Amino acid sequence: MARTGVAAATDQLDKARIIAPPGYNRWLVPPAALAIHLCIGMAYGFSVFWLPLGRAVGVSEGLDHPVTCPGDATTFFGKLAMTAHALFATDCDWTQFDLGWMYTLFFVLLGVSAAIWGGWLERVGPRKAGFVAALCWSGGLMISAVGVYFHQLWMLWLGSGFIGGIGLGLGYISPVSTLIKWFPDRRGMATGMAIMGFGGGAMIGSPLAAMLMAYYRTPTSVGVWETFVTLGIIYFVFMMGGAFGYRLPPTGWKPEGWTPPENSHAMITTGHVHLRDAHKTVQFWLIWAVLCLNVSAGIGIIGAASPMLQETFGGRLFGDPSVGFAVFTDDQKRMAAAVGAAFVGLFSLFNIAGRFFWASLSDKIGRKLTYYTFFTLGFICYAAAPSLATLGMLAIFAAAMCLIASMYGGGFATIPAYLADVFGTQFVGAIHGRLLTAWSTAGIVGPVIVNYMHDNRVAQGVPPDQIYGPIFYVLSGLLVAGFVCNLLIRPLHQKWFMKPEEVEALQTKAAVVSARRVTEVRATHDVNPSIRLLQPIGMAVIAVALVWWITFYTAVGGIGGAWQCLIVTTGPCADTIAKSELAGYFAYRPFLMWIGLALWFAGIVLRRHVEIAPLAWAAVGIPLLWAVWITLEKALVLFR
Repeated sequence: MARTGVAAATDQLDKARIIAPPGYNRWLVPPAALAIHLCIGMAYGFSVFWLPLGRAVGVSEGLDHPVTCPGDATTFFGKLAMTAHALFATDCDWTQFDLGWMYTLFFVLLGVSAAIWGGWLERVGPRKAGFVAALCWSGGLMISAVGVYFHQLWMLWLGSGFIGGIGLGLGYISPVSTLIKWFPDRRGMATGMAIMGFGGGAMIGSPLAAMLMAYYRTPTSVGVWETFVTLGIIYFVFMMGGAFGYRLPPTGWKPEGWTPPENSHAMITTGHVHLRDAHKTVQFWLIWAVLCLNVSAGIGIIGAASPMLQETFGGRLFGDPSVGFAVFTDDQKRMAAAVGAAFVGLFSLFNIAGRFFWASLSDKIGRKLTYYTFFTLGFICYAAAPSLATLGMLAIFAAAMCLIASMYGGGFATIPAYLADVFGTQFVGAIHGRLLTAWSTAGIVGPVIVNYMHDNRVAQGVPPDQIYGPIFYVLSGLLVAGFVCNLLIRPLHQKWFMKPEEVEALQTKAAVVSARRVTEVRATHDVNPSIRLLQPIGMAVIAVALVWWITFYTAVGGIGGAWQCLIVTTGPCADTIAKSELAGYFAYRPFLMWIGLALWFAGIVLRRHVEIAPLAWAAVGIPLLWAVWITLEKALVLFR
């Protein structure tokens, strides 16, 4: 019986079981992809744990300072020796250098696992890959929780770093090709949706982690291991929902009324380079270097965003410039950590926006000029950062770092089109997969530079507000090198392109296979197309109302009358609203919920069935909207 149950469960993961039936709504697939990418994207927000973990032993012993591991922190090899000791030691705290290696593992394993198991994913389908990704990512968090509880650094490296890194790779690649198949008419938008989710994971995860650590914190615990367990459970539920929400279109499927366009006139080349030859060209390695240097300069700062802001600006984060980071009280540390978490979320918000903005702009100005812009603006921002910090210009400093975050995300979104411009479109997907090794390399270079220089300067006794100056200059140097590599990229020599008859043979073979099994799914007919929008609009209004309601009751510090106030203003609700308005809050009102419910029910009545797509979008949209809301709200302190 048990064997039958296991076989049935395994059968649900088979690729053949996820072929969509006729009439399937393709807009159900993007929420599934977002559910996975919003979870694994928390990898970008792990710096929110660095400071609490960096004083876990000291807090457990009732001390107001970290317990330093023995060793020489002034040299690189001395730091490596200290980290080797910290891997198994239970009597000293971990440094940013020790913890920062998890970022290296994250992104090295992401690239390696994507390269190793990319072919396996194509054979077994996205559902099984998403299922394994959920096990790895959430399971890695659970192992990390045990590591924090017993203060074993190697378990964090193994859990979230190694096993979680494999989950990152499988989760990252699982939806991309699926979405492209469902949206052949909007490929850029489709891949952008998935990559947007990965960039936005920290925007949800960082403030949620800060709230959970504050909830679990005690006089002898920083609350991290409990937070890891809670996040592991939440992420597992969402990722499993995403994995089982994947569907593949029938072979040869295309949207109704859509015909494949002729060859694009926007390409620099109309030829095609074979996969076997792409890596033999200088252009491939120059583009590889362009991506690697752009990502290295951004990922190092993203990985240290929260502590960087706290150490650089100290008491300015909560309105007291006279207080330095080194003399923070526990209350001041909590206030600064909250601002740091908001800064990480703001980074993530611009990371998302940059993926859409810069990729769209590159269609107009070209990929090469777009990367020139990245390197030029990035150099200016990094070179100016020490002066902005010295002058205490928090708002401009934050704006500069957010611009860097947008160009970091924009680099990922623009690079596939850059490859298509240079190598053609026939093998661009596979070429892009090989190019992702640049990301793995950047995952080592960026964090190692930032974390080593940080800890080295701390060991030398450099004041916290002066630690990052030389780091910014080194990162600006990476961008100069990237500018030069981009400058050297030229169109390929004709010898590298496939002969016309080779291209024609490949495309003809694919067309014959597709023609044999083409299935076209037609949309259901509506008397009035606007009726189809009632349920999505109603659900969007409900989502806004829920986010407003959750944010309001979180701000006022209680949920008295909360459930009643969601729909109607009752006595307890009215009292809470009155008190919150006296305190200066923009109080929630239930009228918006009624409007949303009315529109949603009207759509159900007029169409005579419930649309699942708006509900699926609400499941991922409400957390994302909540994160945007509180990120912008909390980030206002950076611009006062």
